[in-house]
Amino acid sequence: MAIFKLKPACKDYVWGGQRLIDEFGVDGGKICAEAWMLSCHPDGASTLENGETLAEYIKRNGKEVLGTACRNMRDFPLLIKLIDAHDNLSVQVHPPDDYALANEGQRGKSEMWYVLDSDENAVLYCGFKREITRDEFIARIKDNSLIEVLNAVPAKRGEIIFIPAGTIHALGKGVMLAEIQENSNVTYRIFDYGRNRPLHIAKALDVTNFSPLPERDAGYPHVAVSDYFVVDKLDLDGEILSEADGEVGEETFLSVLILGGEGVISSGGVDAAYRKGDSIFITAGSGKWQIRGSCDALLTTVPARHAEHS
Repeated sequence: MAIFKLKPACKDYVWGGQRLIDEFGVDGGKICAEAWMLSCHPDGASTLENGETLAEYIKRNGKEVLGTACRNMRDFPLLIKLIDAHDNLSVQVHPPDDYALANEGQRGKSEMWYVLDSDENAVLYCGFKREITRDEFIARIKDNSLIEVLNAVPAKRGEIIFIPAGTIHALGKGVMLAEIQENSNVTYRIFDYGRNRPLHIAKALDVTNFSPLPERDAGYPHVAVSDYFVVDKLDLDGEILSEADGEVGEETFLSVLILGGEGVISSGGVDAAYRKGDSIFITAGSGKWQIRGSCDALLTTVPARHAEHS
């Protein structure tokens, strides 16, 4: 079938910095808070090297390029980003699918974070330290003390955190990460450090889980498994380990997000050079693929069972 390198859509949100531009080669102007590396979302679509959007390519070639796991889906299933939190992000929550479809006309958002780098003492917020009541939640929003009851996690390189829909969360200042999520741009902002952007308290109250998150298995041998995505990590040092291969069957496409290294990726008789910051899309049914060189990458597919949830 086909293998493509994608150009990301870039977002210059107020909390963004320059690290994605300087370290990942993202063409984002002066500020790039988020680079949408794999996206068919109308708020920011990835493009092929010929200028066609990924969504346009899929429409022209049919959903077969996405695989049988996606055949019953209304929309493209995933959105993959690189994020540079030069300042604190808002405390926020994402709705589940049923609420988002009913109220926003698009899917909700469950997501995972893979920490790429962080400043010393930088933290991520994920869920609550303890069970809280709805009344306490409202009171802490009013007196700006909500941060005190959030679960703060040290932002360590390589840390993987899954954020189910309904989980209150935030990125702290100085964190850079990759985010793999449902294809949605619905966020309910609860606290914004006095930046005077709109808040969405009523909707947040409808969807927030007030209990701490339970422990979650990593999904071995994968680094993350959910109903929405399966993520694997590839590490090649270019010397002792310099080759890897696999197969893209009829079930799902393959996304390869290059976090470091350089080399060549091949599939279907096509060779594509890669480097840090590249997003590579291989269509379903492409068959064998091979990577040669040094490589630090996240490989993402759509699980076949997700077709049951679409």
